Amino acid sequence: MIKVENLIKTYKLGKNLFYALDDVSFTINDGEFVAICGTSGAGKSTLLHILGCLDKADSGKYYIDGVDVFSLNDSKTSKLRNQKIGFVLQDFSLINQKKVDFNVMLPMYFNKTSGSQMKIKADKALKAVGLDEQQNKNVNQLSGGQRQRVAIARAIVNSPSVIFADEPTGSLDSKTSQSIMELFKELNDKGITVIIVTHDKEIAAHCNRLIEMKDGKIVFDSKNS
Repeated sequence: MIKVENLIKTYKLGKNLFYALDDVSFTINDGEFVAICGTSGAGKSTLLHILGCLDKADSGKYYIDGVDVFSLNDSKTSKLRNQKIGFVLQDFSLINQKKVDFNVMLPMYFNKTSGSQMKIKADKALKAVGLDEQQNKNVNQLSGGQRQRVAIARAIVNSPSVIFADEPTGSLDSKTSQSIMELFKELNDKGITVIIVTHDKEIAAHCNRLIEMKDGKIVFDSKNS
């Protein structure tokens, strides 16, 4: 379960203080499929970076599976992120000149997984996203949709409890976007919590819950409507 309480995150803009997050609170239960929506500057990507343990709030609380995330040191935060969280980004963030299976195995280099287990887990993740026959190709030989599937395979290879996806269909055409959202739904049906940040209401409509942000605040949560 994810729980945030009264998150505040500010940035200095000249002499002014900009509130990227302004007293944000909510709970996301295990197995939910959530869209965090809003226009550019609403605070949704800042929120995602904090939820993904890539940044910390100025104040407030963040718990994941009961762990007080902000109380952890850098080493324990990295371990938590590697074990419990999978990330999918709009630009894929893959190493294009490397093979598909190498990219998928990357997260396992940081948790001392044996070579044989890395291969088994990568094969399983690629099969889950329908790319098990592409594992020996270089990433730059794949289409945009295939590269996003590689990114999703990398995100699930350590069997995370939650996937965070930041505008995961932003660079894809509508047909490919549809197939990627169907894949997220399949992963969610297997019990993985999926949280997607998007400005696209059509993409958000695939999710079971909508959290809408504006000016750093939550202005709508379908769970409470």
